[in-house]
Amino acid sequence: MLDQLARQIEALLVATDSPVTLSRICELTGCGTESAEQAVLRIEAELLSGGHSIVVARLAGGYRIVTDPDLGFIVGQLFEGKRHSRLSRASLETLAVIAYRQPTTRAQIEAVRGVNSDSAMRTLLERDLIKIAGRQETPGRPLLYGTTSRFLEYFGLSDLEHLPRMDEMENLLKLSAEDIERMASELSGEESDQITQE
Repeated sequence: MLDQLARQIEALLVATDSPVTLSRICELTGCGTESAEQAVLRIEAELLSGGHSIVVARLAGGYRIVTDPDLGFIVGQLFEGKRHSRLSRASLETLAVIAYRQPTTRAQIEAVRGVNSDSAMRTLLERDLIKIAGRQETPGRPLLYGTTSRFLEYFGLSDLEHLPRMDEMENLLKLSAEDIERMASELSGEESDQITQE
């Protein structure tokens, strides 16, 4: 049985549409950091021991209650026949360059890709997967780009340290488009945001 603080935090994690940070939980509930951490652990334990279909996910530096990824196959049926939001290969390539080289300029991105990235960058900015992170202190002061917390949430990462290493990426590149799509769906647990290579 959860105590009052844990129930309050559980309600916040259910109601939110984006991960809630520990500091925000403390601000909303008036509790201390240690109390909030302990309450989150109690919620996790209660959901696990109770055999629930939901779990506490650590995403983008915060917490959120989501469907258990093991049940993705059944939840995915809700979205069959609906148009999925997909990223093009160009957008994925651009996003990968930004994620691994951030903060980086448009010229640096295009130097790596070897092609113009205007359209891909516009798409990524519109979807809040990248942001303007400042200006480079060089002549012309070009804009610098970096990833957002939405990027972390979209890919099921708690922080940038959880990005695959470059040697892991080489192995991923050997996989088929279907394998990549399946793995991305498992990571994010969101069938509505499937990632494919066009």
